[in-house]
Amino acid sequence: MWLLYLKAFHVMAVMAWMAGLFYLPRLYVYHVEATPNSDTTRTFEVMETKLLRLIMNPAMITVWITGLILVWQQDQYRDGWFLAKFALVLAMSAFHGTLAKWRKQLANGTNTHDSRYFRIANEVPTVLMAVIVVMVIVKPF
Repeated sequence: MWLLYLKAFHVMAVMAWMAGLFYLPRLYVYHVEATPNSDTTRTFEVMETKLLRLIMNPAMITVWITGLILVWQQDQYRDGWFLAKFALVLAMSAFHGTLAKWRKQLANGTNTHDSRYFRIANEVPTVLMAVIVVMVIVKPF
């Protein structure tokens, strides 16, 4: 029974992490379109920092911990679908790290990307999430 609770906690953490991965690049779009050094940009910086540090980072850590426990307890760590999912979650985590790097660049004024760039980057977690869900539900290999 505890495994079902762990799965539920894992899914909740995934939802929180994904919400942040979808929203943070959108905040970057608005941030670069705002007047530099304005109250608006300072507000975006606070929002971006809080989203990353208070929601996304703890959610990602929880996803990793619960996910690894689940796969180990269910003896699925050698399954092809899991290995593909694992690679995609690594890519999602790398994207998370890239978002953190961009947040620092926006905060210290060294950002070189425009709003179009962040709009395109905003699609990365959607594509990764879609393939991850197929791996978990369909288990094609």
